[in-house]
Amino acid sequence: MADIRTPLPVKLFVGILTSIPSLLPEIEARLSGLFGSVDSKSDLFLFDQTNYYDAEMGNPIHRCFFAFTRMIDASEIADVKIATNAMETDFAARNLGVLRPINLDPGYIEQSKVVLASTKNFFHRILVSKGIYAEVTLHYQSKRWQDFPWTFPDYKSSHYQEYLSSLRALYRNQLSAAGFQIHQRSPRHT
Repeated sequence: MADIRTPLPVKLFVGILTSIPSLLPEIEARLSGLFGSVDSKSDLFLFDQTNYYDAEMGNPIHRCFFAFTRMIDASEIADVKIATNAMETDFAARNLGVLRPINLDPGYIEQSKVVLASTKNFFHRILVSKGIYAEVTLHYQSKRWQDFPWTFPDYKSSHYQEYLSSLRALYRNQLSAAGFQIHQRSPRHT
C-alpha cells in the first residue's frame, strides 16, 4: 500500500483576456486583493488564434498573465475560479462598451504540469468542487512543455511556453526557499 503524502503547494496564476488593456491595472489591484501580491507578469500577447470571443469582447483581444507570491493548495482552484467569475460579472455590469470586458482564466503551475480551471465538463476534465473542473493543459517533460490534443492553441505558442517556463523556475525557487524538496520523481504504478 502506498503512503498518502501531503502534496506540495502550487503557484497560482490568472490568464486575462481583454480588448481594453487600460483595465489591467484595476484588474491587477482587484486580483491582488483576492489572492495577494503579484510577483510575475507576462508581456501583453495578441490573442489571435481564434475569433471565438470577438462578438462578446471586441477586437483586438490581448492576453496577459499575473502570478501570485502566495502559493496555494491545489484544491483551492475551485474557489479561485468562483471568485474570478464573480469579478468578470462585476466588470460586465459596468457597461464598458462590450458585453464581456474581461475573461479571467485561473490556473496553477506545478513542476510537472499546468492546470486550468473551468466551469465546463468534458472527458479530459475532472470535477474539483462546486461545479468547477480542472484540466491538465500542458505537462513538462524532456526539459520542455508538451501539449495534448485538447490544449488551447495559444498555450502551444512559444511565447506562452517561455513565460510558463520562467514561472516554473520562479515556483521551483519558491519551493526551495520554503524548504521543500524540488526533485522530480518518475511516476510509478502503485
